[in-house]
Amino acid sequence: MNQVLNTLQPSAIWRHFQTLCNTPRPSYYEAQLRDHLIQWATSLGLETYVDPAGNLLIRKAASKGMEDRETVVLQGHLDMVAQKDADVDHDFTKDPIVTQVVDGWVHATGTTLGADNGIGVAAAMAVLESTDLPHGAIEALFTIEEETSLRGALQLEEGLLKGKILLNLDSEDRGDVYIGCAGGVDINIEKHYKALPVVGNKTAFKIVVSGLRGGHSGLDIHKGRASANVLLIRLLNLLKEECDFGLSGFAGGTLRNAISRDASATINVNSADESKLFAFVTEFERRTQTEFVSTEPKLLVSLIPSEVDSELEADAKEALLNAIYCAPHGVHRMSADLDGVTETSCNLGVINLKNSKEGEKVFDACLLVRSLVGSAIEHLAHVAKSAFSLIHADVNLENGYPGWRPDPNAGLLKHFLDVHKDVMGQEANVKVIHAGLECGIIGAKYAGMEMVSFGPNIRGAHSPTERMEIDSVGDFWRLLVALLASTPKAV
Repeated sequence: MNQVLNTLQPSAIWRHFQTLCNTPRPSYYEAQLRDHLIQWATSLGLETYVDPAGNLLIRKAASKGMEDRETVVLQGHLDMVAQKDADVDHDFTKDPIVTQVVDGWVHATGTTLGADNGIGVAAAMAVLESTDLPHGAIEALFTIEEETSLRGALQLEEGLLKGKILLNLDSEDRGDVYIGCAGGVDINIEKHYKALPVVGNKTAFKIVVSGLRGGHSGLDIHKGRASANVLLIRLLNLLKEECDFGLSGFAGGTLRNAISRDASATINVNSADESKLFAFVTEFERRTQTEFVSTEPKLLVSLIPSEVDSELEADAKEALLNAIYCAPHGVHRMSADLDGVTETSCNLGVINLKNSKEGEKVFDACLLVRSLVGSAIEHLAHVAKSAFSLIHADVNLENGYPGWRPDPNAGLLKHFLDVHKDVMGQEANVKVIHAGLECGIIGAKYAGMEMVSFGPNIRGAHSPTERMEIDSVGDFWRLLVALLASTPKAV
């Protein structure tokens, strides 16, 4: 089994991150890792508890001389995003993550790395295992399903935590400290269609949009990257003006919180329209490559011969493609109060039109709306709901979660800034993140708990380009150790 990380420093944290890479843990499959952590913690004589939702809490007593300090909650999530390159054979439920070191960064090999949030879990494990680090009482909280639904945090057992200070270890920029985050809601859509046989002499083609960078639907939504789903639906809507085609199916994206990198649709065309189709796709590729020349240098749009399949009725095809085209995607509004911060956005994360066992065509989609403002979440979610209500689809707003309102005067923030300057030799950047940190949810359950979020440099999260800077992990560890050693006395 790959053990390349065991040679890196500080070994206390990298050794545990190697364990996480070796243990499959996509969302919904965290049990194997959780069981390993329970066995490991028990061998150290630590108290463990699994709440009804499946979250794991490990408690460690204060080190000698630190018994009078506040209890600190170290918080991260067990699951990782499961994304891979199309040509990579990898089963995230069974296969370990294969890592490599390139120019001072740790990468995976054609898959997501799981640094989000494996490095936070590894750091907490290193603290729990330590015998020489000064710290007050520790509660290490490891949640589940953060990447898909935030269910672990949303269903966290009431009254479980005793600590009044929470250090969230799930941020991705050295030198930054986060004191607020966006809330959000999932929009899940489904509609069933009658499947019609293909009439006449038609040829099938698969249209493929590929080569996109993808990325995190919160952290990268403002960077001008293309969505494969949006480009595919755009292509199909424009193609309607050029030639007649039957729509057999499409598929794009795998996660609501990842900007889609690949998408494809299967269509049926008359032989007389084949030349129009080829010409249109070639021109569409040229125009979109020009449009996204700076952000998507590897964008490709291709045609592949396929098998003729059943198709949608013409009016149903027209209405469905129009509805998806109307769905919001991208930045809706930038914050008027925080320079450079996205306030409200929507990600068209997943779209599918496929055959059912009952012989129907089933359309489903998932969008994720994020915002720092609760009323803006409600507004944009209902914009999306209205678009799909026009085709009488079933639309459900699910897994809503609150944001984390910034408190720039919090005592914990001042303490963090002082320690950061001592350890790093420079001021930390105080930020608000356009992503759904679990702090907002946990904070709503524990009034008065003070929280900050920080971490090492991670780039390309939620995509196979995910990587983590080695030197920044050392800084992250030194900062965490210093924070714990200077935990204020309990009031």
